Amino acid sequence: MAGVLAADPTLADFGEDPLWIIVVKAVMLFLFLALGVMFGVWFERKLISRMQDRYGPNRAGRFGLLQSVADAVKMGLKEDILPSAVDRVLYLLAPVIMVVPAFLAFSVVPFGPVVELFGVRTPLQLVDLPVAVLFVLAMGAVSVYGVVLAGWSSRSPYALLGGLRSAAQVVSYEIAMGLSFVAVFLFAGTLSTSEIVRAQEQVWFAVLLIPSFLVYVVCMFGEAARIPFDLPEGEGELVGGFQTEYSSSLKFALIMMGEYLHTFTAAGVAVTLFLGGWRAPFPVSLWEGAGQGWWPVLWFFLKFVLTFAFIVWVRASLPRVRYDQLMSLGWKVLIPVSLAWILLVAAVRNVVVNEGDRMLGIGLGVIIVIGVLAVWMRFDTVAQRRREALGAQVEAEPEEPSDERAAGGFPVPPLDLPHYHGVSRS
Repeated sequence: MAGVLAADPTLADFGEDPLWIIVVKAVMLFLFLALGVMFGVWFERKLISRMQDRYGPNRAGRFGLLQSVADAVKMGLKEDILPSAVDRVLYLLAPVIMVVPAFLAFSVVPFGPVVELFGVRTPLQLVDLPVAVLFVLAMGAVSVYGVVLAGWSSRSPYALLGGLRSAAQVVSYEIAMGLSFVAVFLFAGTLSTSEIVRAQEQVWFAVLLIPSFLVYVVCMFGEAARIPFDLPEGEGELVGGFQTEYSSSLKFALIMMGEYLHTFTAAGVAVTLFLGGWRAPFPVSLWEGAGQGWWPVLWFFLKFVLTFAFIVWVRASLPRVRYDQLMSLGWKVLIPVSLAWILLVAAVRNVVVNEGDRMLGIGLGVIIVIGVLAVWMRFDTVAQRRREALGAQVEAEPEEPSDERAAGGFPVPPLDLPHYHGVSRS
């Protein structure tokens, strides 16, 4: 039993490492994320190309593995253009604000149990806190300041709209994301990431709390601004969003790194809170040595890669949604569903503690869920507007045909002018 306790880190195991071990783990984490961004870019381009019946990167290095290195060198050596109208301090500081919180958020993600590293027994986690999950949420909220400042300091209307979109999107989806964590806290009894992984020894929370997991999966795309929720970078209507005024230089490279690190953090949190963390999946978990030594690092890495592959798969499969659909989903669907689920989980959790209140707890939970869904359906203004628009369309009289030629409401020049070799003769 002592060996099992030694392999599973707790809060008491942190803060006892020598300073040089902490530095070594910090450097290892930095290298993992920095190299992971380069490999993630190649992996995403390669996977999407295979899904679209293309080869993808295949020139720089074997299988195109050096393509990300070539892109990084190119962006580092390109001319750094600084527009004259920008706020110089905030314009240069914004990409850094996007990158640093993502590195800090990953510091509380456990990669494995207690192992022996250079002769010192230490948990494979840089740091853990009694409120580690709240720290992750805080870092995600801080990183959006980089997006907002990048849009505001650029003094461009398109960049400013992209920054405002990002702020509204993060506010909407971070609420639902935080609510999806509440059920995990209720069952784990802690906000520590290492303790949450320890609580999933018997069953993963993705199975036990599947509604919370599904809500988090949706919020993960909204929080990381990935397709289909990449509205802050809507190229169709915002040119390039908040990064319109950033040239393809080192600043642009930092922005891209920040976005990928944000995606990595979302995937790492999903693995930690819902997919058992570094614990081996079934049936590998039946092997006694699966949770000992350095094997857990392999299980964590496999889950992490599969989660990132799922994010890429969604990008290659789904189109971008409209902004009103994005906000309606966050405020009118995810938040009410999360609140109803939390109340149900709390009632069931109370039943587990007090066996005598079983029927009362189950009945209370069912009534709460039905009541919340009824209120949501009653005030679902999106569905009401659709019904009203459909009724108005049926009752509307057919309009008389117009001779004015237009494309999407905008007048276009006559299309029957004579041309000669593509040049109008008029």
